[in-house]
Amino acid sequence: MSLYKRGSTWWIDFTTPSGERVRRSAETESKTEAKELHDKLKAESWRIAKLGDRPKYTWDDAGYQWLIETEHKRTHREDAKKLEWLQRFLRGKELAAITRENIIAIGEHKKAESSGPTANRYLALIRAILRKACFEWEWIEKAPQVKLYKETKRRVRWITPEQANCLLSELPAHQRDIAVFALATGLRQANVVKLTWDQVGLEPVSK
Repeated sequence: MSLYKRGSTWWIDFTTPSGERVRRSAETESKTEAKELHDKLKAESWRIAKLGDRPKYTWDDAGYQWLIETEHKRTHREDAKKLEWLQRFLRGKELAAITRENIIAIGEHKKAESSGPTANRYLALIRAILRKACFEWEWIEKAPQVKLYKETKRRVRWITPEQANCLLSELPAHQRDIAVFALATGLRQANVVKLTWDQVGLEPVSK
């Protein structure tokens, strides 16, 4: 049995009958749990090599693989938090057994907990992982369709004169002028701070 520790986490390392090396974290501090995963992976590799069985990957496998491949991306930490939340619904579930109904239920739960747009971020991650498992990793034959909630494309927010005065009274002098200019013109922050004199017309506008 090839089990070893890195820090407090157990790792698995063995060679399949086809000569492929499997080395991965068991993601647990329990040696018993690590051994169970080790035995499962080793048995699956034998059935694949000797009987031609297709391996049965779980959502946990897919989430782990996704984080490994996206470690360099800016959204990596956010994805990890989303995956942690999704574990309550998908932990240990075989990818091929995840249905559209399962995903709809997850979306409804998150929508009730937060909002439709927030739920869409979780649904989009599920969709991306399942599509990758289907079309790139070839772990499943078909990825269920994931439908997102409709979102308003533009949010219009107004600030009242009272709110504007309250804001200005709390700002230091060097920021107050910028805020007054932004409130008067409606320009975005980037447009205000990057404004140059050649973009400013001081001539009065004729009516």
